[in-house]
Amino acid sequence: QRRSLAPSQLAKRKAGEEEEEEDGDWHPPTARKKQKPVSETESGECYRSPFRKPLAQLTNRPHCLDSSQHEAFIRSILSKPFKVPIPNYKGPLGLRALGIKRAGLRSPLHDPFEEGALVLYEPPLLSAHDQLKIDKDKAPVHVVVDPVLSRVLRPHQREGVKFLWDCVTSRRIPGSHGCIMADEMGLGKTLQCITLMWTLLRQSPDCKPEIEKAMVVSPSSLVRNWYNEVEKWLGGRIQPLAIDGGSKEEIDRKLVGFMNQRGLRVPSPILIISYETFRLHAEALQKGSVGLVICDEGHRLKNSENQTYQALNSLNTPRRVLISGTPIQNDLLEYFSLVHFVNSGILGTAQEFKRHFEIPILKGRDADASEAERHKGEERLKELISIVNRCLIRRTSDILSKYLPVKIEQVVCCRLTPLQAELYKNFLKQAKPVEELKEGKISVSSLSSITSLKKLCNHPALIYDKCVEEEEGFMGALDLFPAGYSTKSVEPQLSGKMLVLDYILAVTKSTSNDKVVLVSNYTQTLDLFEKLCRNRRYLYVRLDGTMSIKKRAKVVERFNSPSSPEFIFMLSSKAGGCGLNLIGANRLVMFDPDWNPANDEQAMARVWRDGQKKTCYIYRLLSTGTIEEKIFQRQTHKKALSSCVVDEEQDVERHFSLGELKELFTLNETTTSDTHDKIKCRRCVNGHQVRPPPEGSDCTSDLSQWNHCADKRGLQDSVLKAAWDAAVTFTFHHHSHEEQRGIP
Repeated sequence: QRRSLAPSQLAKRKAGEEEEEEDGDWHPPTARKKQKPVSETESGECYRSPFRKPLAQLTNRPHCLDSSQHEAFIRSILSKPFKVPIPNYKGPLGLRALGIKRAGLRSPLHDPFEEGALVLYEPPLLSAHDQLKIDKDKAPVHVVVDPVLSRVLRPHQREGVKFLWDCVTSRRIPGSHGCIMADEMGLGKTLQCITLMWTLLRQSPDCKPEIEKAMVVSPSSLVRNWYNEVEKWLGGRIQPLAIDGGSKEEIDRKLVGFMNQRGLRVPSPILIISYETFRLHAEALQKGSVGLVICDEGHRLKNSENQTYQALNSLNTPRRVLISGTPIQNDLLEYFSLVHFVNSGILGTAQEFKRHFEIPILKGRDADASEAERHKGEERLKELISIVNRCLIRRTSDILSKYLPVKIEQVVCCRLTPLQAELYKNFLKQAKPVEELKEGKISVSSLSSITSLKKLCNHPALIYDKCVEEEEGFMGALDLFPAGYSTKSVEPQLSGKMLVLDYILAVTKSTSNDKVVLVSNYTQTLDLFEKLCRNRRYLYVRLDGTMSIKKRAKVVERFNSPSSPEFIFMLSSKAGGCGLNLIGANRLVMFDPDWNPANDEQAMARVWRDGQKKTCYIYRLLSTGTIEEKIFQRQTHKKALSSCVVDEEQDVERHFSLGELKELFTLNETTTSDTHDKIKCRRCVNGHQVRPPPEGSDCTSDLSQWNHCADKRGLQDSVLKAAWDAAVTFTFHHHSHEEQRGIP
């Protein structure tokens, strides 16, 4: 409470204090009426408090303006550099330190000596003398994978990340910055590439990021999958930009914004884009530079003449990683295109490669080759492998045996029904497609004949319209159909393969809670599957080219849920079968073969993947003695070529002469399996297995090592046993690929 210093008030307070001292008791002060202060003019004199000091003039200048003293004052200020006030404080690691420069040697982003640390680069050891001479600001540091990722990497994935990093940083091949990740499906190629990207974006031996931006180009159906994988493994540490749709102006605006990002803290350093969108908007991406490009399902770049290949090849980026579980699909020249894309020039030009490698190797692989041709082919093959192995890493799915349950792959040969056999022979008589084949190559005019025969093997309903219109090869064929036949309803008994499929589905549904994936190359066949499911009241989902990308991800996620009621997943192998994870099912039926073995391999790998808990059964249905077996034999030849070039298998048998592959348009009704006859199986007599496989033998994709060639006695699958007991009239040979993981 403020007290007045007026003389009258001071006198009153002094008198009151004396009275209180006399009474000896203390009383709280009573509120007094506020009186009007007496001004100086009224009192006649000016009172000055003895406690008030005279005011001094304020100034920011030093008291002494002498030049020598001023200079000494400034020097004393500059002689005291800034120090962090907390003792032994080093500041946060990484790029977030603001205004703090750590004294001494530079340190790595993560501790290289931590237990389980994955060290990609280790600085050379220096002697004490060299350590005194080295510039501390230029000393290299360890490159260590983020522990968040290194803790989840399996041993083969750690090896893969190290290989990728060595390649893109030009440590394996000086002057080349590319590589091919050719691991088979299911080995975690995506996780390895995400680890590579994150490491390059965050660190390098120079204690700064190796790259500013990275780009992932993938099939449109996998754009969302890549985005989800980045989110899954890195959480909120990074914000990728995924473009899977939108107007041209919107996409161009996003791409220009991505390319204009600069500096150490790029907001969205990873772009995920589809091949189709990239091709249409390549101009916007070619104006700047990108540190790293990853091409998923890179076998799309097998043709160096297509627009997508040329657009990607014109990007201003030396670091290129191509992901493909099937780098060789058809011929060695396509293989050259992939290697040339990632490391231009290491195999010479296309003409030099064909003359020096392709022709001698293929001649040496032919069953009719001379001893000299075989010797020359093997020499050139070894030379090719030695060059390519410096930038290609390949591990087979045998590694998964430690982590996944058993997989049994079975080739089921199904006899044609009488209707199919008559239609098949009638077509060969009328169309005469054999005359149109020249030098073993399929001409354009014979493509329709191949398609017609493949559809006929699936079901006569698929060529019924051609019979009605009496197209070439189907004149008078309508009379062979049963009276009153209609395509509105499916009749499984008219097709050997459809009959087998009907039994497999019925036995699976009634004896287990397994789910089934049905794969076909034709949407018309998927239509037949739908009719069959409606007749049998099976719940199903269907994925083909008509389904949008966003809807595909939701459908797959729902099907994989254990609580999902859907029994069947129908998949078109031509509409994004690559990369899908369908671990909700453990049985898969390949209803028809494709000329390209990679397409079938990709489709069959959808169920045997990380996260699968059940034994997997793969059924490959073939019509006995038909063009389907010829296609399957051609696949065997291509996979044998892939085995010797990519997998480096030296004992791949030369089963089929190229001349034998010309016999496409024939029907062998006397055999139980034309393919089995030609593989020269040494374990079967009259179609029965008489001795077991050699002890310790490894099962490969090459048909020379079929583990079981059997009738009913050799069946291991309870579903096929039950189908056999149900009097299904088909002959059976199967290739069993089993991997034990200690599961009963």
